[in-house]
Amino acid sequence: MMRERRRDIGGWVLLAGLFVPFQAGCSVLSGFGLLPERQELIPDADRLRQSVGEGLPRELDAPPLGEYVVGPGDGLLVLPVNLDSPARLPSDQTVLPDGTIDLGQYGSLPAAGKTVNQIEAEVNQLVAARVPGAGFIDVRLVNRESKKIYVVGEVSAPGTFPYTGNETVLDAVVAAGGLTEKASRWDIILSRPTPPDGCRLILAVNYLDVLQLGDTTTNYRLLPGDRVYVPTRTLLENLCGGKRFWKRERRPQVSCPLPPQAPEERSP
Repeated sequence: MMRERRRDIGGWVLLAGLFVPFQAGCSVLSGFGLLPERQELIPDADRLRQSVGEGLPRELDAPPLGEYVVGPGDGLLVLPVNLDSPARLPSDQTVLPDGTIDLGQYGSLPAAGKTVNQIEAEVNQLVAARVPGAGFIDVRLVNRESKKIYVVGEVSAPGTFPYTGNETVLDAVVAAGGLTEKASRWDIILSRPTPPDGCRLILAVNYLDVLQLGDTTTNYRLLPGDRVYVPTRTLLENLCGGKRFWKRERRPQVSCPLPPQAPEERSP
């Protein structure tokens, strides 16, 4: 009798040991080094994730962006239009970390935070004050190193990528070498940078719909600073061969942290 009870207790302990890691998404086993480190969504990101971002530009709806604002690392080309202009200044200009460009004998000019047209007007004003017959000085943007996007998580080559202005989520994933075998195809998110005390904009990406159905609903057009995060698929996804046989949950349209709920009043 005692042997049977011990056998039953041992069976329940074994089942509990298998169930707990299953519920925890293998995080318990990962902590002990039995499984490799996982890329997981933090609870707040999962809670605030939106299924659809209303009013945001997508792959087939890409209106022109506003004027480009120059930042440190950007490259400018500064040249007199007239080949016989007496003005002599360095043509290749990289915006320095302090936000200025070095115009040689004409001094330094603050450039960060300004558009190319604004910089061009100030360069012409600065040169004309020293060389009246210099003619028009043309300023062009030749590279945009100050604007970045980030792709991290379960991708082949995570990292920082230059932003050109036309990238979508799919472009970012492809630029990062595509998804790894451990990647979840269902929980990819796009996180947009916001102020410390501002709302959070975290968008769910239906990757398989974007890739296989050509559905552009969640193939959002990226903005500078956007983060595309690809988590590791859960244990349940692994057991199902990376597939899901249940309907995807429709998330509410929430982008701000939810206030704590007050306890329900109990009637006496």
